[in-house]
Amino acid sequence: MNVVLFVSLPVAGIVLGWIIRWLYAKFQLSSAEQKAERVKQDALKEAEAQKKEYLLETKDQLLRERQQQERENRERRKEIQVYEARVAKKEELVDKRNSEMDKKEQEFAERENSMVKREQQIATQEETYRRELERISGLSAQEAKDLIIKNLENDARHDAQALLNKIEQEAQLTADKKAQKILVETIQRLATEVTSDVTVATVSLPSDEMKGRIIGREGRNIRALETLTGVDIIIDDTPEAVVISCFDPVRKEIAKQALERLVTDGRIHPARIEEIVQKVTREVQQKIYEEGEKALFDLGIHNMNQDGVRALGRLYFRTSYGQNVLTHSKEVAEIATLIAGEVGANRELAKRAALLHDIGKGAENDSDKNHAEVGAEMARKFGEDQKVINAIAAHHQDCEPATLEAVIVQIADAISAARPGARKETADNYVKRLENLEEIAEKFQGVEKAYAIQAGRELRILVNNEKIPDGEVKELAQKIAKQIETDLRYPGRIKLTMIRETRIVEYAR
Repeated sequence: MNVVLFVSLPVAGIVLGWIIRWLYAKFQLSSAEQKAERVKQDALKEAEAQKKEYLLETKDQLLRERQQQERENRERRKEIQVYEARVAKKEELVDKRNSEMDKKEQEFAERENSMVKREQQIATQEETYRRELERISGLSAQEAKDLIIKNLENDARHDAQALLNKIEQEAQLTADKKAQKILVETIQRLATEVTSDVTVATVSLPSDEMKGRIIGREGRNIRALETLTGVDIIIDDTPEAVVISCFDPVRKEIAKQALERLVTDGRIHPARIEEIVQKVTREVQQKIYEEGEKALFDLGIHNMNQDGVRALGRLYFRTSYGQNVLTHSKEVAEIATLIAGEVGANRELAKRAALLHDIGKGAENDSDKNHAEVGAEMARKFGEDQKVINAIAAHHQDCEPATLEAVIVQIADAISAARPGARKETADNYVKRLENLEEIAEKFQGVEKAYAIQAGRELRILVNNEKIPDGEVKELAQKIAKQIETDLRYPGRIKLTMIRETRIVEYAR
């Protein structure tokens, strides 16, 4: 019994505690629900109040916007009214102008009709006058027109020729002054010596006994020397002298030096001759290369092919019209450099082309082509620039110069060759050139006689005054000058003087 009671008391306490906690929780729950209900009611009231407030604000905003819209509409209606008034006014002006234009068009149409009638009247009068003029003059309209055109053409030709003469004279004065300045400044800085143009060389002998030793037994010595050198050795009655003849200047120089050494040495036989000729040949070839290098060094030209240097050095032994070709080439290079500097051309290109312009004269192989063509081919093989090749080919006008430097080379070559004392001509060539000058001029119609004077530097031409009028004399002179330039080759320039006069001879008896 006691045990049961002891167990029941804790259980009863637990149950009582649970009941109390349940009652407390239920009380708390009821209080929370009441509080939530109050909060809900307050929130509903507050939301309702805010709703009413927002509705009032929205109504006020709508009212303000409506008033603003009405104001803007009123202003736009006013602007539209103003625009409508302007448009109405402009329409009135346009209508007024249209009416005025209609009136003017009507007036223009009336004037046009009157002008058409007037033109018809004028055409009728012109036809009447034309017929009357044809009747009076005895010429048709086409014949009169042709006559007028012919007269106008003659007058125009005469005026054009007069104007052309005036322009040429003015240009000539200016060009002459400038050209004279450049040429004088160029030539005054050059003064080179001139050598004789000969195809023979003379070797002095200590005695006439040496001639026999040169000939040798049965002529073996002289044959060996001629065979090895490729020259002709002439032994005649000239005392103490032997003549060497050859058109190749290098072979002639080799033969001359070899013979001089043989004469000095005294030992003359085929083996010794061969030895001396080989030695002299090597020395001359070395001399050729050295002269080519020296010319390049003196002019400040670099990057030359070795074959080009040798070809240039061969010009040291070559002469033309009494002028050493290498000296002439160096002189032309200096002149071309000075002229190129004056006119603003490429100085280095002009110098190089001018130095090589006669390189074809030193060619070792004979060719049917002239030295300008041969020189151009040689320069092409040496790897020279195309502009240099063109200048070489064109320096005697065998082809058209493609650059200003090519023209400068032509001018420099003419200056070097034409200056006083630079060249010599044989009597036959001189006479032939004068005859060719006179023949070219006398072939032209209207030329009575032509005279070459001043060593061929001037050509005086007598013109028939009945066949050639004054206005055509200038044109005739130009034609003759062009023909001379085409047919002849000459240094410098040739002056043409045209003489046209009327002579009347009468006798009083």
